[in-house]
Amino acid sequence: MAAMTWIFAAVGLAVAGLAVLAVPAVRVFAAARGLGAELDRARRRLGPPEDEFPAAGSTLRAERG
Repeated sequence: MAAMTWIFAAVGLAVAGLAVLAVPAVRVFAAARGLGAELDRARRRLGPPEDEFPAAGSTLRAERG
């Protein structure tokens, strides 16, 4: 019977350890998603230069060949 108690205690500690590691993992995952969304917003706001100056973009493309 004593051996079963140690097994249950070890399994319980292992589950608790995984839970402790899961909390920061979820926080990192959420922060990474937030950073990705912020980068997408920045890319859309900056946009390609041809959107703001279409004539200049075609001139530059023609000059570069």
